[in-house]
Amino acid sequence: MADDNTAESQKQGGTAGSIQTSPLYREAGIFCVKDVQLMRLNGARAICQSLVEEGVSTIFGLPGGAIMPLYDVLPEFPQLNHILVRHEQCAAHMADGYARAAGALKKPQEQRTVGVCFGTSGPGATNLVTGICNAHMDSVPLVAITANVPNSMIGTDAFQEADITGITIPITKQNYFVRNGKDLPRVLKEAFHLAKTGRPGPVHVDVPKDVLLTDYDWNGYPGQVDLPGYQPTIVPNMRQVKEAARLIERAHRPVIIAGQGVLLSGAWEELRAFAEKTNTPVMTTLLGISGFPENHPLSLGFLGMHGWVHCNYAVHHSDLVISIGMRMDDRACGKFAGFAPQAKIVHIDIDPAEIGKNVRVDVPIVGDVGHVLTRLEPEVQSESLQDHDPWIAQIREWREQYPPKKYPSDTPELYQPQVIQAIHRATRGNAVIVADVGQHQMFAAQHYEYIEPYSYLTSGGLGTMGYSLPAAIGAQMARPDKQVWCVTGDGCFQMTLQELAVMAIHRVPVKIALLNNEYLGMVRQQQQVQYRGNLVEVDLAGGPDYIKLAQAYGVPAWRATQPDQLDDTIGAAMAYPGPAIIEFRVARTEDVYPWVLSGTSLGEVLPDTPYESARERALAAAGPSPKDGSDR
Repeated sequence: MADDNTAESQKQGGTAGSIQTSPLYREAGIFCVKDVQLMRLNGARAICQSLVEEGVSTIFGLPGGAIMPLYDVLPEFPQLNHILVRHEQCAAHMADGYARAAGALKKPQEQRTVGVCFGTSGPGATNLVTGICNAHMDSVPLVAITANVPNSMIGTDAFQEADITGITIPITKQNYFVRNGKDLPRVLKEAFHLAKTGRPGPVHVDVPKDVLLTDYDWNGYPGQVDLPGYQPTIVPNMRQVKEAARLIERAHRPVIIAGQGVLLSGAWEELRAFAEKTNTPVMTTLLGISGFPENHPLSLGFLGMHGWVHCNYAVHHSDLVISIGMRMDDRACGKFAGFAPQAKIVHIDIDPAEIGKNVRVDVPIVGDVGHVLTRLEPEVQSESLQDHDPWIAQIREWREQYPPKKYPSDTPELYQPQVIQAIHRATRGNAVIVADVGQHQMFAAQHYEYIEPYSYLTSGGLGTMGYSLPAAIGAQMARPDKQVWCVTGDGCFQMTLQELAVMAIHRVPVKIALLNNEYLGMVRQQQQVQYRGNLVEVDLAGGPDYIKLAQAYGVPAWRATQPDQLDDTIGAAMAYPGPAIIEFRVARTEDVYPWVLSGTSLGEVLPDTPYESARERALAAAGPSPKDGSDR
């Protein structure tokens, strides 16, 4: 029999003490020991026990030959709820959405929720690549575990063998190829630590099949990691903080650009306190949306390629840009050489590699956003601040001059902004919106007012079509207390619609707003404006009957084609307790404006035109732009 101390440790999920080759038996879902002298687990059980120790509750994956030993022991670990996806890419996207949505709970870095996904060797692993890359670009804490062919077959081009470690090196924060099962507890401890600390990101762990099957001594799950080369800077250098404070005090036309780092740090309250003390207007990047409440008097909305004119003008004419937790990418900044030409720039980021990478910086501050703002705010002397009211009045004037397009209630066609606005009315702004990529992504960013943190999730850096449906499923599983809406286009939806099966089987109550214009809308818009209207391979006419498709999966569906149908159809979908789909047949050739064309600065943003106006763009008849995103 186990002694009392060891038994108590086992009840608490610990692994103190060890078991000899004597059999294990299950009691209340926990490994119990009959002999405490030496505990041996095969690699598959070691992985599962490590996941339990990490507090993992939900895994997304799909089994195959090499990873079968891991699935064989999964039933022995009822703490681990596995969701069977229909395509491995969606396993990564579900884990991504799960991790992001759980971030709203504002846990310390060491306790961040990490998304977990499984894939088998070869095509199973390579199918995960897009989702891993998406998480890498958007700094999502994720651990992807794959199996590979046995050690003896590595390098022989065996059936379903792929060098997935080599493939994922550029798109992971770290990856491991575990050829000895004794290393599994340490590797998994490191993987989760790396995924969720510092600048979060995906970590990949690849394990040969024979390692999964072989028994090893289990000496307990490590309590800490030993990574002397990995020491992310959390607390900032106070000399730089004080220098930034002096710039803030002297600025007459300051702006704050809040990126996703505010959300990742859980620093939305610190940002609000800092903005209010300094009376500085706040705009966000696309991924930073919901990091600052959009109903706040200092909120401007979001900037960038399809951001608001007044935001882009404010940056262009500012004398101080305080960039917080953003990577200064081209979609947010426009032409790098033309970014904020009159401004000093303070850049706050936990990743020193991002500071000065694209845009010149006057005061770099490396550190966790929450820690930086906590120290920066008291350093700013209120009595030394300049009067920002004239500057805020100027931005308000731009905002009034270039407002969002207004639509009459009786338009002959249904427009995408009308759909987003109707969803906002119905949900009262309390839903989590998971947007896909394209025109609807931008309309969802523009026309839904985001108040709560992590209420807008989307694929920002990679721009992955098909992201929203699986990510919304993951988000809903992480936040069963919230209503989750998947906002997608017909092009995106057709890439991952097979995951309707997961929604139906698990009765995941995600509501899908399918904005169907039968086009690859964003590509069509660019061809229309920049390529003389030469529309090539963008027409998606001939798609399925989405009502019948939904019915085939057992999901109720509605269709709306007129503005006066919006409230009733949305209300009916919301009233249904399970998953539901609404197909909105929207205008085919609607364009997204404002628009900062590639190779131009934020100050050259093209504003929108009123609904009544005939849109005549100066570039409509022009050929392809000689400038592209590489023109800095």
